[in-house]
Amino acid sequence: MSLRINDTVPDFAAETDQGPIKFHDWIGDSWAILFSHPKDFTPVCTTEFGVVGQLSDEWKKRGTKVIGVSVDNADDHRKWKLDIEKVSGTAPDFPIIADDGLAVSKAFDMLPAEAYLPDGRTPADSATVRSVFIIGPDKQLKLSMTYPMTVGRNFAEVVRALDALQMTAKGVATPANWEIGQDVIIPPSVNDADAKAKFGEFDAVLPYLRKIPAPA
Repeated sequence: MSLRINDTVPDFAAETDQGPIKFHDWIGDSWAILFSHPKDFTPVCTTEFGVVGQLSDEWKKRGTKVIGVSVDNADDHRKWKLDIEKVSGTAPDFPIIADDGLAVSKAFDMLPAEAYLPDGRTPADSATVRSVFIIGPDKQLKLSMTYPMTVGRNFAEVVRALDALQMTAKGVATPANWEIGQDVIIPPSVNDADAKAKFGEFDAVLPYLRKIPAPA
């Protein structure tokens, strides 16, 4: 299936290194981030999982659960976390889905339906499993990013995008490079009269670009 913004994400049952989950139940009323990688014990992903672990307090501040997915088994995940802790100085506290059957990777359209893991496989056999999905409490996909194997993901940008998504849930939009504390944009779908009633005075930079301080 093709997964697009505002689609309800697939629900699934899976084993993780912390025990079994049912995905929608695991999300509950929280925001969630699912991020994937093609194999345990790989260099780029080891650094990435370390950074995600270091950001544990930031995810909690934002009411967000984080979960990894790998096309290896749960025992390998547990062993790999020891390497991640050695590199990053932080023990990752989030679960990692054991997707050695590729069900999750295919459900999220990261691999084609006919994909399989050959004997003696390398990360190249599941190379496109390098995505980040930000999911709202409504279980809908809010944002996705896909990276090649050679480029480490920028999780500062993932945090920034999460902040922007949580802000825009209040009925506004955010400009390029927006960060917490900066002005936001009134969507064009709101006319001037309704905008004034809802937000008060605004700065009309252009007729279609109207800025206000970010709502509390």
